[in-house]
Amino acid sequence: MSVRFRFHIYPSAGAPIYQQLIQQVKFQIASGRLSIGDYLPSVRDTAADLQVNPMTVSKAYSLLEREGILERDRGQGMRVIVVSPKGGLRERREEIKDLLRQVVAKAHQLGLDGGEVWNLLKPMLAELDRDKVSKERK
Repeated sequence: MSVRFRFHIYPSAGAPIYQQLIQQVKFQIASGRLSIGDYLPSVRDTAADLQVNPMTVSKAYSLLEREGILERDRGQGMRVIVVSPKGGLRERREEIKDLLRQVVAKAHQLGLDGGEVWNLLKPMLAELDRDKVSKERK
C-alpha cells in the first residue's frame, strides 16, 4: 500500500534538514497517517521536491532504517515497518520536548504569543486524539 506523503522543510528552524525529515516521518507514524507497509517517496523525488541534496534525504532514510522504523524494499523504496514508539515514556517526552522547543523558538521569531500557539495546537491535538480513538475501535 502506498501513501501520498510530502515533506516540508523549514530552513530557519535551526534543526538540520535530515533531522526535520526524520521527525516528520516519526510524527506521521505516531499520528496514524503512516502505517506499517506504507511507502515513503523516493530519495530522488523528495530531494527534487525540496530542492535539497539527495544525500540529505538518503541520510534521513538510512537513520530511520537503522532505528528499525523503515526497511528498504528492493525496487520499491522505503516502507514503514514499525508503528509503536521506541523507548520509554521519559525518552519519548524528551524527544517531543526537543520539537516543542523548536516550535517555541519559531513562534517567538514570528511574534506569536503562547495563546496563539496554543490555539493552533489544540485542533491538531484533537485530531490526534480522534485518530487514536478511531484506530482503537478497528
